[in-house]
Amino acid sequence: MERIAFSEDGTKIRASQGHSIEVDLDYQTARPPALLFHGTAERFLQSILEQGLQKRRRHHVHLSPDAETALKVGQRHGKPVVLTVQSGRMYADGYVFYCSANGVWLTDEVPPNYIGV
Repeated sequence: MERIAFSEDGTKIRASQGHSIEVDLDYQTARPPALLFHGTAERFLQSILEQGLQKRRRHHVHLSPDAETALKVGQRHGKPVVLTVQSGRMYADGYVFYCSANGVWLTDEVPPNYIGV
């Protein structure tokens, strides 16, 4: 998945998601698949199961479309754990999702009751 995107004329570059400053990426809401995945380090697991996934300093929580990608993300932070997110249920319950140009799914939070190990 590409972490950067170019303007249509190829003269500008920006991150696809994960900005540390406010940037209007013009995301359109989208219906997510039934399941999405989140890769993290084992040391964060207990906190996530208690508090859910929170965006903290980011603009959104990042979710992967497949477990393999989530595993790669989790490996960057320590011993990896892949969490399953019941995104279809979340969407039905009124949570909003976006899909970035590189296929990363974004949402504001994932409460613990939608997360499985």
